Amino acid sequence: MAITTLSSREFNQDVSKAKRATKDGPVFITDRGKPTHVLLSVEEYRKITHQRRNIADALAMPEGAAIDFEPPRANIATRPADF
Repeated sequence: MAITTLSSREFNQDVSKAKRATKDGPVFITDRGKPTHVLLSVEEYRKITHQRRNIADALAMPEGAAIDFEPPRANIATRPADF
């Protein structure tokens, strides 16, 4: 796995180059010589985070799924106002 390092200026001037470089490994983006960001391919990101699906899929309910929800009945007693 190759690690590519680009300055912020290089990244801004050629984003396509940075995206292509992610095929070989992570791309470190520096600001004034210090690494500030890392660009990864989606596949690499999923490997690192062990993510198999996107958030929409994770939150989606299967078709026909029913949720049994019976909230307790609220008993609100009224009292006369004390003026």
